[in-house]
Amino acid sequence: MTRVALLSNPRSTGNRAILPRIRSFCAQHSEIFHYEVEDVDQIGAALRTIARVRPQVLVINGGDGTVQTILTQLYHGRSFGETPPPVAVLPNGKTNLIALDLGAVGDPIVALERVLELARNGLTDHIVQRELIALSSGDDSVAPVLGMFLGGAGLADAMLYCRNKVYPLGLSNGLSHVLTLFALFLSLVFGMRAAFLPPKPSAVKVSLIREGQIQGVFSLLIVTTLKKMLMGANVLGGTGNLGALQLMVVDQKPMSLVRAALAMASGKLGKGKVAGMQVERGDEIRIEGERSSVILDGEIFQARKGQAIVLRQTSPLAFLRLAA
Repeated sequence: MTRVALLSNPRSTGNRAILPRIRSFCAQHSEIFHYEVEDVDQIGAALRTIARVRPQVLVINGGDGTVQTILTQLYHGRSFGETPPPVAVLPNGKTNLIALDLGAVGDPIVALERVLELARNGLTDHIVQRELIALSSGDDSVAPVLGMFLGGAGLADAMLYCRNKVYPLGLSNGLSHVLTLFALFLSLVFGMRAAFLPPKPSAVKVSLIREGQIQGVFSLLIVTTLKKMLMGANVLGGTGNLGALQLMVVDQKPMSLVRAALAMASGKLGKGKVAGMQVERGDEIRIEGERSSVILDGEIFQARKGQAIVLRQTSPLAFLRLAA
């Protein structure tokens, strides 16, 4: 009997060290059906094969980009019909924002053991519903890309800076993120400009449909359907239309960034107004600007000149939360 289907991307950075242990664990547990892809283009075929064994839960072993591709295929490909199994995500990759939101932290083997335990004893109490972000240019003839965490404005620049200039140094993920935050602090708070620092953000216009526009130069722009944003901060709402898309923007002013960081670190995000920061919710968001580049779950997207990046919420998808 197949209780768990595990879909692995061996090319994910985190899998270079952990994959041999995962293969060994799966070989010792016949209830796990392990499928490895050599390229993300094979994910659609992998899901169709996995659907034939009818697993109780689908586990993703890869970085945020792998998770994004699988979620997109699940939603558009309909490999499992109208009721795909709940999705679990192993802690892997560089950022692990989706895994963190679902309570998967630490050793991927421990997380996989937890998934198997839940599959044996009953999943119902651990299933949570999450809407996804559907990203497009507004053209309904083109299938949107799906994800759960989007960064724009100065945050997108910082994420690209970390990927292109910090990760190649070979440092640990934690140290790389600390170094990136320090460089971002020098750039945004002290206004320092240098080739080794993130670039200055460009002006961006953000429109919450039926709720008006937010226009300015932002150090941070986040849209997510996760329950946590940066630094583990819980997202509790905002004053706008109560849609699934949670929007946070922070002005490009030193004190605005400091106040936002303190609000997130102290758990006060969304509980009251913070000068220079807005937290809103909606079911459709448009992002426009001179450089409308965003990063959705690790993948870069850029609108063509004169077009907007359009974000809409999807219907809920079932996920497996590993924490008690």
